[in-house]
Amino acid sequence: MYKSHFGLREVPFSITPDTSFFFTSPHSQEALNTLLVAARSGEGFIKITGEVGTGKTLLCRKFMATLGEEFVTAYIPNPYLEPRTLMLALADELEITLERDVDQHQLLKSINYRLLELAGQGKQVVLCLDEAQAIPVESLEALRLLTNLETEKRKLLQIVLFGQPELNAHLESPTIRQLAQRITFHYHLGALSKDDLDYYLAHRLRIAGYAGGRLFARGAVRKLYLATGGIPRLVNIMSHKALMLAYGEGRQQVEKRHVVLAASDTVAPQRAAWPWFAGAAGLALAACGITWALIK
Repeated sequence: MYKSHFGLREVPFSITPDTSFFFTSPHSQEALNTLLVAARSGEGFIKITGEVGTGKTLLCRKFMATLGEEFVTAYIPNPYLEPRTLMLALADELEITLERDVDQHQLLKSINYRLLELAGQGKQVVLCLDEAQAIPVESLEALRLLTNLETEKRKLLQIVLFGQPELNAHLESPTIRQLAQRITFHYHLGALSKDDLDYYLAHRLRIAGYAGGRLFARGAVRKLYLATGGIPRLVNIMSHKALMLAYGEGRQQVEKRHVVLAASDTVAPQRAAWPWFAGAAGLALAACGITWALIK
């Protein structure tokens, strides 16, 4: 790989959510502030939406890592579950011991008891659901009923929904209109701006151990923004490939043409825009020994 070539401790543009790389752009910082204020208010549902690749999972993990010791967090990454299975997943996150064939009544009773127990210890419980646009309507209604559990002072359970914009349409269903009314805080996570992108690249490179001068030429940054629209996941994918291309040529700086080649190998519209680059990009990336699996 190119780490030693550029003086890096680790790969700077992995698409695995790593909170040490969290970048406080105006969007991400506002979203994090919204989550923290909402959690400390102790009321109802919280909703965070954003297009694919804008960093919702990373924001979720950063949020949970930032909450103080007075919070207990539960995290369900794939909530495409029917109501009972979702309740079992919550019970597991709350470390509740259940009988093998526990019935629905006992399951809910156990969750309620555990929430009361944690409240008695001065703990607030926050359940974070990633990919929330996939939650079945019946499961959303079951979650709403769980938020009815409360003391005289506050709710026993807060729920944060992280999802794609389709979540908004999902919540418009008449059958769960009561849930939609309980969303007290919400935020839409946008892409990076042109100005943010340069700082984003420098931030991730610094965290990865880079101590040199400008690694991405200004022309490369401009082309990267045009090719990605500022979507962090696409930025990471193309930046990784561009670094591999520069390394393969023995260069110490990523140039515009490296990004063009990386983009033509990554995004279908770019391949249409630069058809004569596609073959060259594939050969160049293969020569560098890249195996890059696009996930999600």
